[in-house]
Amino acid sequence: MRGKACASAAGTVINAIATFKGSAFGIELWTRAEVELGGDFRGVSSEIFVEGKREKDGMLIERCVQLALEACGERRLGGFVRTESEIPLASGLKSSSAAANAATLATLDALGVHVSWDAPERVPPPFEDKTLPKLKDEIHPLDAIRIGVRAALEAGVSITGAFDDACASMLGGFVVTDNKETKLLRRVEKDAKVLVLVPERRAFTVDADVERMHLLAPYVEVAFDLALRGEFERAMTLNGFLYCAALRFSTEPMMRALECGVRGVSLSGTGPSYAAIVSDESVNALKEVWGRIERSKIIETKVNNTLCFD
Repeated sequence: MRGKACASAAGTVINAIATFKGSAFGIELWTRAEVELGGDFRGVSSEIFVEGKREKDGMLIERCVQLALEACGERRLGGFVRTESEIPLASGLKSSSAAANAATLATLDALGVHVSWDAPERVPPPFEDKTLPKLKDEIHPLDAIRIGVRAALEAGVSITGAFDDACASMLGGFVVTDNKETKLLRRVEKDAKVLVLVPERRAFTVDADVERMHLLAPYVEVAFDLALRGEFERAMTLNGFLYCAALRFSTEPMMRALECGVRGVSLSGTGPSYAAIVSDESVNALKEVWGRIERSKIIETKVNNTLCFD
């Protein structure tokens, strides 16, 4: 049995670590997965390529395949999963969420399980409970997302499970979520250009200073309320200044973006990348300004509004 799928990168509107409530938007950078399943495989193995280079740690995507098989009642099967990604690793662009979504959807595709908004949603138990809902031949996309969220927690690559990032990656558009309850509160499609500043250094989420981020909670709540009202650009800019302070990242790239007329710019995730929603008038000015920052690259893309399971 073979299956294929893809999922997109995402940018941060509200980082959920401080409050377990977050917001993110899909970005047109992609991770693609191919899965082969069968009874003759011993467990699940993987092969991972990021920007053309082979990576060693396949724990996350292998766990996604295992959990998808378990949720669908197919524990007797094993498999092999291969992913290819154009999303920079450990850059704040949700490469883990994209990989988890792509691997999960490819496994469901191989099993002949259809992902549909019309399928009943099976809300899982409380966040601390590791039980997954038992899935049928047709499942709700949020249940597919929850498989990757659980895998991310078990693989130790996420602090909250990154349900907001996973929703943006699979569903596209701008999403607002309650990560602790794994609930989608809002989804809005919006056409916009995106510029991403990607420094050479990597920053892994699990290495971030959680205690300092928790101190931000009352102020992140203000930004979250803006996101709930659909004021995503104001929300992400406030989020960016808050998390730059907590994580000791420079706010200079954000200030330069604001000077170029950009209304929405933020540190993405726990860094080190910065993402900006840009207009036709501001895109070239910001490219020129960010282009002067050493040891970094600029990615020009746009918001992804595509449902990855369609």
